[in-house]
Amino acid sequence: MNNHEIDYKIYGDDMQFVEVELDPKETVVAEAGSLMMMEDHIHMETIFGDGSQGGGGLMGKLFSAGKRVLTGESLFMTTFTNNGHEKKHVSFASPYPGKIIPMDLSELGGKIICQKDAFLAAAKGVSVGVEFQRKIGAGFFGGEGFIMQKLEGDGMAFVHAGGTIIKKELAPGKLLRVDTGCLVAMTSGVDYNIEMVKGVKTALFGGEGLFFATLRGPGTVWIQSLPFSRLASRVFAAMPAGGGTKDEGSIARGIFDMFNGD
Repeated sequence: MNNHEIDYKIYGDDMQFVEVELDPKETVVAEAGSLMMMEDHIHMETIFGDGSQGGGGLMGKLFSAGKRVLTGESLFMTTFTNNGHEKKHVSFASPYPGKIIPMDLSELGGKIICQKDAFLAAAKGVSVGVEFQRKIGAGFFGGEGFIMQKLEGDGMAFVHAGGTIIKKELAPGKLLRVDTGCLVAMTSGVDYNIEMVKGVKTALFGGEGLFFATLRGPGTVWIQSLPFSRLASRVFAAMPAGGGTKDEGSIARGIFDMFNGD
């Protein structure tokens, strides 16, 4: 695949952003809404799908965009191309507290499987597709572990995850069980499945924790300590029920009112 070779620098600690350096005519592709800032002479364009279909024609583009809809993403992505004659910079910000993980696909077997909302940006030429859990029945009930994204190519890609990130190397046959929400990404050689936690009654426990992602080596996996879904559920669970006063809930209530236009 004809991936553009981009340079980058990551800034910050818990609220990071990545600055991508583009040579003339180089392009980076990003999710809509991830742009932080860009210099002059960088041309921004909305594209259908992920921009990796090349000469695939209309049907190829429709298929690419349709796969993105299955992961809950937009039909469109945004490209940023340096139309100037000197190096230019464009920056993309994390959507919530966590870390940006740079991944050189050429060093990772040409393919990474990641959570559907983890992708931030990549060099043009990297394909952003869909990876289905092989056992449809188990995957369907596994929530976040069912439909995942796959990034393919030999260029740079940037993935975002929440809290603290740990990278683990799994030896052949080694098994690791992970909460489905905490799994960020893995290399294509990892065998993965979704299994229900044995001995836990759904009447007593709900939401995350009922299912594990089982990962078996060989390969590399990335785990996050704070999935956004877990953070959001804690915030909303702490809010008072209807009928409470505006003073109840303090900061959390104020954030809730702000997003609801009050």
